Amino acid sequence: MCSSLMLRRFFCFNAASSSSVAAVSSSTSKKKSLVFLGSPQVSATVLDALFNASAAPSSSFEVAAIVTQPPSRRERGRKMMPSPVAQYALDRGFPSDLIFTPQRAGEEAFLSSLTTLQPELCITAAYGNILPTRFLNIPSLGTVNIHPSLLPLYRGAAPVQRALQDGVKGTGVSLAFTVRALDAGPVIARGRLEVDDQIKAPDLLALLFSEGSKLLISKLPSIFDGSAKVHAEPQDDSKATLAPKITPEESWLSFDDEALVLHNKAGQEPEQKFLLLMTKVAAIISWNLKSSPQE
Repeated sequence: MCSSLMLRRFFCFNAASSSSVAAVSSSTSKKKSLVFLGSPQVSATVLDALFNASAAPSSSFEVAAIVTQPPSRRERGRKMMPSPVAQYALDRGFPSDLIFTPQRAGEEAFLSSLTTLQPELCITAAYGNILPTRFLNIPSLGTVNIHPSLLPLYRGAAPVQRALQDGVKGTGVSLAFTVRALDAGPVIARGRLEVDDQIKAPDLLALLFSEGSKLLISKLPSIFDGSAKVHAEPQDDSKATLAPKITPEESWLSFDDEALVLHNKAGQEPEQKFLLLMTKVAAIISWNLKSSPQE
């Protein structure tokens, strides 16, 4: 299992090796150990806030390790590239052998390394992997997630896209403890935000994670001293709404829909810009065919 994990790591590092992990455990003995999990660019915003806060003279914690998605092929040339979070961590000089990229968060070698680190707290921000019970049992203070919605509204993978699709006038970001049920853990805090009529999903997502970063840093002391867990608000499941991932079929835009519906859907994802263009092209071709004289 260890060798297969190595092949999926961006760095040639033996995940079961205890030397580097033990060294970090020793170096963080005077500070609380925090492990960050995130993958896309918006997650790097949260990691940046954690790095900056941990560097403060009065900081009581240290980022002990980072967990992110494995390298993938993207951009021109389809070259294998690390996730934006991994790249950002490297640019900040974070030790490469403490950047974990398991294919699944339940892999034995990965869980073994995480257990050796003995993190007191894990923070997740758009990590993109399901966390099994064995993972959730490792950090003594639990796992806290930054979710870009006002929970229990819009639980799921696409809260921002679904909120815009619904034409909401306000949304927000929630800080909540992670449980096995999807985005259903007790809420530590929420931050509210008005939605501009012209804003698109990528911009709103970035804004919400930026606000979520500030919320997280302000609440870390209470999370570390345990008072956040005591005062966290259980979610009312009867008020929960779901935000499943946008499917390719949903990305198509029909000009039979009302203008407001098209506005709320258009530009949510890069793929939709292409689909909107193709829809327009198809409409023009269809009109030309109907208008052309018949032989």
